[in-house]
Amino acid sequence: MQRIGRRRAIVTGADSGIGKATVITLAEKGYDVGFTYLDDPDETRRQARQAGGRTEFLRMDLSDPSVGRDVVAELSKRLGGLDVFVNNAAIPFAAPFLETGLDDWQRVLAINLTGAFVCIQAAATRMIASGSAGRIIVVTSVQAHYPHPGSSAYDAAKGGLDMLAKVMAVELGPKGILVNAVAPGEITTRMSGMEGVDPTTVRRPDVPLGRPGGPQEIAEFIAWLASEECSYATGASFVVDGGAVLMGPTLAGRFNNSGRASSTPL
Repeated sequence: MQRIGRRRAIVTGADSGIGKATVITLAEKGYDVGFTYLDDPDETRRQARQAGGRTEFLRMDLSDPSVGRDVVAELSKRLGGLDVFVNNAAIPFAAPFLETGLDDWQRVLAINLTGAFVCIQAAATRMIASGSAGRIIVVTSVQAHYPHPGSSAYDAAKGGLDMLAKVMAVELGPKGILVNAVAPGEITTRMSGMEGVDPTTVRRPDVPLGRPGGPQEIAEFIAWLASEECSYATGASFVVDGGAVLMGPTLAGRFNNSGRASSTPL
C-alpha cells in the first residue's frame, strides 16, 4: 500500500556521529524528523533543514531514563505522528571487569539499555495507537555479538538491547511494526575518537575492507531499514563492520594483553 504524505521519524542521540548522519539522511529522503540531543543541536538542525526536512528537537538526558517517555510523546505530537523510531542514544564506557564499579555499571545500563527500553516502548505505543505500520531500529554494536575485553558494562547493555529488539519483533510483528538492530563496527565518530576523519584515509589491516566505516554508511543502512522497501526483515541484527568480526571472536587487534581496552567501545 502506498503511503500518502510525509513519513515522521524520531532519532535519539543526534548531536553527532551516527545519530546526526541519520537525521540528515532521513531529511534528505523526505522525512519530517524529530531528534534528541544532549549537548548541542544546532549543527544537526542546520544540515537537516538544508536538506529540506522539517525538524523538531528536544534535549534528553537519559541519566534519568524515565524522561524518555515524555520526550518521545512531545516530539511525536510536534511531528503529528510517528512512523519510524531510531534508538541511537548511548554513552561509552571502558574499564576492566574487576575495576568496574557498581555506580558505573548502573549508569551505563540506565542510559544504554533502560533508557532505550523506555523510549522504544513509548514509540511503539504511539505507533500502535495510530495504526502505523511502523519501523523501529536500534543501534547496538558489534560488541553485542563478540566480547571486547575491558567493556563489560557496555557490552552487556548492547547485548541486552539486541535481544530486546528480537523480543519486540516477535510481539510487535502482528501489529505491523518491524524491529531490527544495526550493529556497527569501528566508525569515525566522537565515541571512537575519530570524529570528522575521512574513513578512507585510515588503514585497518585487521579489517577485511581495510578501514573503519563512516557515519553516513550506517545512516544509509538505517534509512533502508526505515523505508517501505524493507518490508520483510524483522528481528534481525545486521552487523555493519567491514567484516571485522570475521577475523576472530575477540576482535583481534582491538585490545592489549593486559585486558584493558585499547580504544573506546565500538
